[in-house]
Amino acid sequence: MAQPRTGHRAAFAALLLGAAWPGIAHAQDAATPAPAPSANEGDIIVTATKRAENLQRVPLAIQAIGEERLDQLQVSDFADYVQFLPSVTFQTAAPGFAKIYFRGVASGENANHSASLPTVGIYLDEQPITTIQGALDIHVYDVARVEALAGPQGTLYGASSQSGTIRIITNRPDPDRFEGGANGEINTFSGGSVGYTLESFLNIPLASNVALRAVGYYVQDGGYIDNLANFRTYPTSGIIQSNRALARSNYNDVETVGGRLALGVDLDDRWTVTGSLIGQITEADGSFAQQRGLGRLNTEQYNPEGGRDEWFQAALTVEGRIGNWDLTYAGAYLKRKVDGESDYSDYAYFYDSLFGYGAYYQDNAGNLVSPNQYIQFTDRYTKQSHEIRLASPQENRLRAIVGFFYQRQTHNIEQNYIIDNIADVITVTGTDSNIWLTKQLRIDRDYALFGEVTFDITERLKVLGGLRVYRYDNSLEGFFGYAAAFGSTGERACFGPPQLEGTPCTNVDKSTKDTDFIHKLNLTYEFSDAALAYFTWSKGFRPGGINRRGTLPPYGADELTNFEVGWKTSWLDRRLRFNGAVYHQKWDNIQLSFLGANGLTEIRNAGNARINGVEFDIGWQQNGLTVSAGGSYNDAEITEDFCRIANPLGSVKLNKEKVSRENFNTRRDADQPRWQPEARCAGYCVAAGRLTPAEGPVIPPAAASAR
Repeated sequence: MAQPRTGHRAAFAALLLGAAWPGIAHAQDAATPAPAPSANEGDIIVTATKRAENLQRVPLAIQAIGEERLDQLQVSDFADYVQFLPSVTFQTAAPGFAKIYFRGVASGENANHSASLPTVGIYLDEQPITTIQGALDIHVYDVARVEALAGPQGTLYGASSQSGTIRIITNRPDPDRFEGGANGEINTFSGGSVGYTLESFLNIPLASNVALRAVGYYVQDGGYIDNLANFRTYPTSGIIQSNRALARSNYNDVETVGGRLALGVDLDDRWTVTGSLIGQITEADGSFAQQRGLGRLNTEQYNPEGGRDEWFQAALTVEGRIGNWDLTYAGAYLKRKVDGESDYSDYAYFYDSLFGYGAYYQDNAGNLVSPNQYIQFTDRYTKQSHEIRLASPQENRLRAIVGFFYQRQTHNIEQNYIIDNIADVITVTGTDSNIWLTKQLRIDRDYALFGEVTFDITERLKVLGGLRVYRYDNSLEGFFGYAAAFGSTGERACFGPPQLEGTPCTNVDKSTKDTDFIHKLNLTYEFSDAALAYFTWSKGFRPGGINRRGTLPPYGADELTNFEVGWKTSWLDRRLRFNGAVYHQKWDNIQLSFLGANGLTEIRNAGNARINGVEFDIGWQQNGLTVSAGGSYNDAEITEDFCRIANPLGSVKLNKEKVSRENFNTRRDADQPRWQPEARCAGYCVAAGRLTPAEGPVIPPAAASAR
């Protein structure tokens, strides 16, 4: 199982430069025009509802970590801040590809390129930055706050916010002051190597109404996984393979460099334009998984592993007033490229040991070659999003927000599975030595009209109703598989000439689309200015998509319905905060992903489940001292057999208790003590029953890999 990079990170030495210019102050951070400042030091202003509001007055299960606390907790990346959000858990196999979950909503996603979209949406300021295979791992510096919205956010957020939303709000350019700062850090992992961080920001007023804010950072994370030297003998050919040239200690080090520029222009007292450009490059060496049977934080890899992840995003936000209504436009364009290589020799070794596959790998002269297999891949992503919305005056008894959202994201996929020196007849046409090629283009399009109306029934009681009408239109085209002489999956299944450059022909060209709606209903009662309770009935969804195997139909959207009762209270002159929620979630038509024939990922709408849970957040703040605690508990249960879908004949009978133990595993990330139930289908059939934790963390075998 992958070990999160910060899981064993400990401060070895700290060098805090603390360089700041006179007059340093925090810039205004809201994504909408600023409200009046709070009189209490513990108050946090959030914009989760697309309006600036006090955190304690927002009737949502929302947690926020402000800039001062982010600095005190030494938060620098995603894995750092998520451990302070009790309702959030995550898994990661490498930097930049974390899988995030709210409230236990996880169906065993393997993050394959043609699988389901994430269930959690990530936003940078006003723009969504969730890519098809996961979230960008943004370095957290000069950030005003991080907001975590638990539960379906349907009306205002929509696709990929099925179970929750995380918003990273950066500090905005401030024309009223010149300020800057710099930080440095030296650190190490327990049993690992040394790393360090250098980061700096500068806010420069260019005119009375124009300011530029610049951020730069360099991070070197030390490694903590040891690649042990060993050798193996492939049974069929007797060929010996050694990894001594690749063996070394702490071989999974990571280097990250990035920066952000933001230009803010106040056109007048009613209109503001903010443009930003952010970019980051991450280079990672080695593997981030420990191998079973080799001891803690050890592995044996026989081929080079690592990758380079580079991306940039250009964004534009326009805020203004039309009459007494607030108008906001938020648009962005994201481009990302990931190049890498991965060891696939375990797969080759076990298939040779179990089935004698080594006999099939020969050169042009008929001699057996080493079955050693490795992957070289390039993933190219683009994402553009546009949202425009209008909000009526917040002080009105009847107020509304209406808007339109459009998003288009692409994933150009290239994965080369290589066995050196194989015969031309079993090499995928047009490649040097590919035993398998995946070269596909995936396009996901989302459209939505949304609106919310809030009415104050009395001074203390208010009701909110919201609706989001959405449409998705997703497609997948290209090639995947073997050469015609080697297997039925691949060139033999082609039905047309190549549509993508670099493919021998086309064997997948599919699309799926649908239109539907989700809703939100909220009833809030304020007992006083320091206490409120609310009831929410909301829905979230995840768009359907394509099964690339030609014999399988597309999978449809799955929906999460949330029934929630929550409370927010402040005590002792608002120095003490106690918030919480109790919820019941119904998950219908779950998109279950698993490995089918030939190791191909299949996604089925495989059944229903329910999750009951409770979460709380307690905080005390006075005279610069902050003490906080939080927790969550989820009880998840499958309520409808998956067998009816995965095995249409329905002829398999299972012992429910045995299936619960063997097919549902509880995973625990190394850096968090909370247990996260995650459904993993080990075969084709799962019966209804309680999700029972396995004995300890489960490490999937290296050979269980999806193409």
